[in-house]
Amino acid sequence: QVQLVESGGGLVQAGGSLTLSCGASGRTFSSYATGWFRQTPGKEREFVGTISGSGAITAYADSVKGRFTISRDNAKNTVYLQMNSLKPEDTAVYYCAGSRYGSSSRRYEDYAYWGQGTQVTVSS
Repeated sequence: QVQLVESGGGLVQAGGSLTLSCGASGRTFSSYATGWFRQTPGKEREFVGTISGSGAITAYADSVKGRFTISRDNAKNTVYLQMNSLKPEDTAVYYCAGSRYGSSSRRYEDYAYWGQGTQVTVSS
C-alpha cells in the first residue's frame, strides 16, 4: 500500500510560480512512477505530467509543457511539481498519483494510489 500527501498549493498571481510536493510512504518509492493530475469542478481529472520511478523519463501534457517541471528525490520519497508562468486556467485541485508500474504513464487507469489533492488558484 502507498500513502501520498500533497502540499504547497495556494493562491498566486498570473505569471507567478508555485512548487507542489508529494511525500510518499509504503511501497519502495523508486519502484513506481508518479504522476500529477488536476481537476476542476464538473470536469474529468486531467493528466498534467509523469515521471518514471528512476526519474529518468518525464512527460507532460501539451498545456503545461515548457512551464511545468516534474522531479523526484527517491532518497526523500518525494516528488515535486514546479509550476512557472502560471495562468488562470491552471486553477484546479492538483493530485499526486502513484502508478502500479515503474515506467511513466499518461493513463489515469495506470495509477492505483492517490493523494487527497491540493488547491492551486491563479488570479488574473
